[in-house]
Amino acid sequence: MKKELKIRDLTLRDGQQSQFATRMNQSQVDRVLPFYRTAHFYAMEVWGGAVPDSIMRYLNENPWFRLESIKDGIGGASKLTALSRGRNLFGYTPYPESVIEGFCRNAVRSGIDIMRIFDALNDVDNMTSSMRYVKENGGKADCAVCYTVDPKFTVGERVASFFKGRKLPDHLFTIKYFVGKAKELAAHGADMITIKDMAGLIDPGTSGQLIRALKDEIDLPIDLHTHCTPGFGTASILMAVVNGVDIVDTVVLSFSGGPAAPAFEIIQLFAVKLGIDTGVDLPAVAAIERELKVARTELSKYDQYKRLPPAFDICRPELPPAIERLFDDAIGAAKSGKVNEVLALCQKIEAWFNYPEPDEIVRVAQIPGGMYTNMMSQLKEAKLEHHLKEVLAIVPEVRLDAGVPPLVTPTSQIVGVQAVNCIMDKTNGKPFYTNVSKNFVELVKGTYGRTPWPVDPAFRERISGVREETPYDTSRYVKQPNPEMPELGGRKLAENEKDELLLELFPNVADKFLKGVRESERAAALTSAPPEPEPEPSRYPDSFWETLSLGMEC
Repeated sequence: MKKELKIRDLTLRDGQQSQFATRMNQSQVDRVLPFYRTAHFYAMEVWGGAVPDSIMRYLNENPWFRLESIKDGIGGASKLTALSRGRNLFGYTPYPESVIEGFCRNAVRSGIDIMRIFDALNDVDNMTSSMRYVKENGGKADCAVCYTVDPKFTVGERVASFFKGRKLPDHLFTIKYFVGKAKELAAHGADMITIKDMAGLIDPGTSGQLIRALKDEIDLPIDLHTHCTPGFGTASILMAVVNGVDIVDTVVLSFSGGPAAPAFEIIQLFAVKLGIDTGVDLPAVAAIERELKVARTELSKYDQYKRLPPAFDICRPELPPAIERLFDDAIGAAKSGKVNEVLALCQKIEAWFNYPEPDEIVRVAQIPGGMYTNMMSQLKEAKLEHHLKEVLAIVPEVRLDAGVPPLVTPTSQIVGVQAVNCIMDKTNGKPFYTNVSKNFVELVKGTYGRTPWPVDPAFRERISGVREETPYDTSRYVKQPNPEMPELGGRKLAENEKDELLLELFPNVADKFLKGVRESERAAALTSAPPEPEPEPSRYPDSFWETLSLGMEC
């Protein structure tokens, strides 16, 4: 019996978000849906992440319609998946149960089959509510463990800390750590486990060891999600496949590489040589690739690399003999555990497909590409670009002070911004942490959850005014205003539960978007036939906020 490997396609969410600032419009999405309907990927990640915010903010499109239109277009051929940040959903601040329940219920009903739930601190308590509500509404909980690495300290820094009586973490993020988190999530009812490596930092050696350990200890499907930014992506996926991973995340060729995930086409070539069946219809993928080439030219304004792949048809994968040998040799090296050789060979394969060169700064500094870009923007704005090396050098110290959070959205941005703030303090002759961001205060205080490494109580008091870890109190949560608009006949800004959720999750963006929607509806009503008489008011609540006020169960 042929071995199987399931493929989760990321093109319509993570792929376009990583490569083109999440600017695919509805028309561009619609063009590929007929081909995705016949491609039969195991799953397609199409929603969550930056999609709901970006398409309202930049494209004036409705996030719920985007999801529902994809569901209609796919017709159940692939499972649809979305990404959410557990208790924080899409923001920084934890939400009350009512908002989490409303979001999960509507996401599943609108088309999501699998919700990938993660927490930037790997705090399982921040994930359990979303897990429960997704499963109660018929969806599956894909629970992600965020992959990260230990902060790097020089020998001199370690010696200095020893004499100061300050303990530095050593071998914190180990195979044992990640397996332990996965087992904890499994015990809470996870339907599958993803190793979520947003920065692409998992090297092929660690990838093989971790997948093997997870398969040995957990009886759930295991998925590896990684990126190509520092040059490990394809090699790490190959090592995962050789070591028994169940699912891998890929992107169709024209949207792959660089800050995005490896190409499906490359992984498919490996699968064929390994005698593994992905179950994907290759002519359909070729058709998707043709449409994506067109979309990429349309999105060229947001294309930071502008390095198109060579003409390649996965239905007729004719490779030059030298490239064919690279694939064969990489498989041989992977089976023999020669990880350095695997990496070198896979990077040559990526180069043939015209991937950007590995980002050395991301690899050496061990930070996500987006974090690096944001730090550079902040430094340029302050005219302090020449202090970049100093900023990178203190990232481990700032991260340690904050409890060694994994560097994934949003903690990567919080740590990055604070590292820049500290260097700005230094250039102004002030001590570190004179200028502290609100988000850094909340992270250190404990608002966002429990950090992997304990925050020093004296430092917490200095930054936030309290010595003890202080979780966020959702009882103080105030919902967003939903005003009536006299200029539009007294209509409310949000007229249904989905609108209300947009206001709660993306208040500033949704406020502007929904005003535009209501204005368009009003204009259309004035030019159409007289409306039907208003129906009698229902005795049932219209929204989850009314449900709460009536004391009923959602």
